[in-house]
Amino acid sequence: MTANPGTEVLHYTAFSADPAGGNRAGVVLDASGLDDASMLAIAAELGYSESAFLTAGDGPGAYTIRYFSPKAEVSFCGHATVAAAVALAERDGPGELDFSTAAGRVPVSVVREDGELRATLTSVEPSVEPADPADVAEALAALDWPAADLDPALPPRIAYAGARHLVLAAATRGRLADLDYDFARLEALMHRLDLTTVQLVWRESERTFHVRDPFPVGGVVEDPATGAAAAAFGAYVRELSLVPASAVLTLHQGADMGRPGTLRVELRDGDPRVRVTGTGARIG
Repeated sequence: MTANPGTEVLHYTAFSADPAGGNRAGVVLDASGLDDASMLAIAAELGYSESAFLTAGDGPGAYTIRYFSPKAEVSFCGHATVAAAVALAERDGPGELDFSTAAGRVPVSVVREDGELRATLTSVEPSVEPADPADVAEALAALDWPAADLDPALPPRIAYAGARHLVLAAATRGRLADLDYDFARLEALMHRLDLTTVQLVWRESERTFHVRDPFPVGGVVEDPATGAAAAAFGAYVRELSLVPASAVLTLHQGADMGRPGTLRVELRDGDPRVRVTGTGARIG
């Protein structure tokens, strides 16, 4: 990297075992010598939606992890967490990791299944709050989506599981596929509401969803696979009692961008946290 020639930057994709799918992230396994400006410069040069920067903590598998988009630091990023966990597992072997993030502690378990490394992150405690109708109207205007195209069974909410996301549900797959939004207008609303992405969803069946995530605040038109939003969405479906207290959801994301990925979301009765699982692969 021109920003820091001595820094080793690994390239991974998350939520796909195919380097051509999922969401790409830069991973720096030893960022102890980097300041904030250097980390932001690396993330900006890479141009991925986020990159992860790790420094070793106390004890085996313990790390402090920070996430930078091309524009700014973000509190939590699921796909870069999975990418970093897979990178560590390739170096050190599968096992248990303990990531300290700006949002809180995020345990990650990595296993090898059918020859693939699979990482499961456990979110911080999530929350769900109503979305102001005026803010929803502004988001729809920026998206150029008529309110009549929303699914009334999945009402708008703001969900959090390490980062804040506005959840909007499309009534049809065609509505979800037609994404051509006003970048500056949506970005302004998201900054005002402290949103990381807008989680656009379409429900295929009881536990299968297709999702898309505009990410203008990170300088990226769309995120191909969004683990933080998947965790927040798990909290959303639980809050609205859309699935049983213990359930596993499948989220498909990235197909509309030509980078398909799959996110597994698990809810456990008695545990408010949400678990998100995905594969990963090194690029190049």
